[in-house]
Formats: sequence, structure tokens, C-alpha cells
Amino acid sequence: MSTVTATPAALQLIEEITADHGPVLFHQSGGCCDGSSPMCYPQSDFKIGERDVKIGEIGGAPFYISASQYETWKHTDLIIDVVAGRGGMFSLDNGREKRFLTRSEICST
Repeated sequence: MSTVTATPAALQLIEEITADHGPVLFHQSGGCCDGSSPMCYPQSDFKIGERDVKIGEIGGAPFYISASQYETWKHTDLIIDVVAGRGGMFSLDNGREKRFLTRSEICST
């Protein structure tokens, strides 16, 4: 089963965003617009799909992935990090000159 963790830099950015916007959640994007960026949304503004899978929490924020992506990544540990750049178009990290980035490690199970 996949897991999700966050680097200290990601936890700090989550804290900043939560201070500005209240509780947030993450959804691992697989769309054409934002590539494979982890997208950060206000919890009250994002509707979780019936086929979305919760794989854990980072910084107190639930983290979801689509069922089809989960099937592909279910033996992978996801590590959410922060790098310089612009966030996804609809993600709350946009406009902060740093963005969330998903890194991965293959589980040995």
C-alpha cells in the first residue's frame, strides 16, 4: 500500500497556506493542465470523487489520489516536497514562488 509523507519544507508551506485559507486537502493531479503536481485546495471547495482514494495525511491535510493512479502507484511511497516555481493553476501554492512537488520511492513489498 502506498503512503504519503512530507518534507519539512512542504510542512512549512502547508502551515502558511492553512494560516491564509483554513483547512486544506491535497489531490494528486494526473490531468493535462498541471501535470502530476499535488494540488492543494480548501477543504470546503473541493468535492472528493467516489473513486478517489485517501492514502494518508500530511501536515494534518488529507491526501487523495484517483483510483486509476492508485492502481499504478500502490506500491510507491510518495514524498511531497517544495521547489521554486509556480504552483498549479488552481492550487493554493500558486503565486507563492514555490510549489509542491511529488517525489517517489518504490516500496520493497
